[in-house]
Amino acid sequence: MTQDYVVFLAKEAVYAILLFAGPLLGTSLLVGLLISIFQATTQIQEQTLTFVPKIILVMVSLVVFGPWMLSVLLSFTVNLYHSIPSLMR
Repeated sequence: MTQDYVVFLAKEAVYAILLFAGPLLGTSLLVGLLISIFQATTQIQEQTLTFVPKIILVMVSLVVFGPWMLSVLLSFTVNLYHSIPSLMR
């Protein structure tokens, strides 16, 4: 195993993690931003107001994007397992 291959594996792992976590983080960020704008315009400064909508919408996005996220993770894992014989040389 060369240094180039280790860097390639690290790059692929980071890319898979970003694809895997991106929809959930994006949903959470968007909901947090919208709720913050709502709180600023209405001057309601309740800290717990952000948690329930975030949790609900992150769970909904997990249901919606779950199959796609699982396919990303499975393709990375399958490619990693298929490359094991070439690493043994």
